[in-house]
Amino acid sequence: MNIGRRYYACRACGRTYSPWDDWAGVGAIQVTEHARRLIVTVSTVWSFDNASAKLDDLCSMKVSDDTIERVCQDEGERARQWLRGPQKPGGADALAQRFVAAPGEAEFYSDGLKVNTTGGWREMRLNLLQKRERAAAVTPDQWKDRVLPEASVRLASCAIADSRLTGAMWKQWSRRMGLEDSTQLSVLADGAPWIWEQASLRLSPHAQWCVDIYHVSEHLHDCAKAMFGEGTAAQAWAEQRLEELIREAGPRFIAQLDLRIQSCADDNQVAAMQCLRTYLQGNRDRMWYAQRLAEGKAIGSGAIEGACKKIGTRLKLNSARWRTRRAERFGALLCLEYTDQMPAYWQSPAA
Repeated sequence: MNIGRRYYACRACGRTYSPWDDWAGVGAIQVTEHARRLIVTVSTVWSFDNASAKLDDLCSMKVSDDTIERVCQDEGERARQWLRGPQKPGGADALAQRFVAAPGEAEFYSDGLKVNTTGGWREMRLNLLQKRERAAAVTPDQWKDRVLPEASVRLASCAIADSRLTGAMWKQWSRRMGLEDSTQLSVLADGAPWIWEQASLRLSPHAQWCVDIYHVSEHLHDCAKAMFGEGTAAQAWAEQRLEELIREAGPRFIAQLDLRIQSCADDNQVAAMQCLRTYLQGNRDRMWYAQRLAEGKAIGSGAIEGACKKIGTRLKLNSARWRTRRAERFGALLCLEYTDQMPAYWQSPAA
């Protein structure tokens, strides 16, 4: 459909104006609001060239992949600003209000994913804050079979930044969501030292820390393979040690591991257990698994692992290479999509 419209230009100052564009919500890229929504929605699933073909197939919308990328970059920057909160002091923060009102207790996760940029592979740090109601209490031997409730609300952000800047983002989030002194906040992550260092500096001093049980399990299995090689013996040893760790918690398990090391005569096995001990010692106060299971709380970081997989897969489609800022802008849209915050974003004045 071709639509004629008036176009005005001032000879004195050079400014231009089209009343119809303002009425229709057409910006500098000349795409209406509804079309922007369609473009962004499709682009979070398919690469820009495939998104162009899908839009043509699904709704006879002919848009080039270059225009699709420009729209996503424009909306991505707006989404980043929206996720950061009100730009004016004292402005309404609908995102924070929605989070505070949601039922459940807060859980914070952080992890990294690799992004191919024009400057080489870089780590994009992904942060996830959610609320979830407690599950039914279970015993240590039931942890694999329990099902946690779905999160009542989720927020996510991403940035290609160092640990200091990433931690500053956490502090801002904590302040906005009223979690600065929360005793109900749980911090769940793998054993990466930078995460725990920044958590101690930026998040509530009363937060409960928990190192992901699946990462601990990987270290136990690696130790078992180094001691016994591949096979059922290694599998049985690792599973038994994991059950003991969940039941007895970090400090007591490490003490028992020390006794095993002292009584072992095999140098290779001693070296494997000492390597395991080094990892566990750095996380000794983050492995109170039996207590968390009895309280119906999470002991794994599957939420952030799933987010990294989904967002990372989209960023790597067609072997894409991103400029750092563009990857962050598009990542903001992927964060909104993953956390189901896209409808709230479109309803906000930022969109």
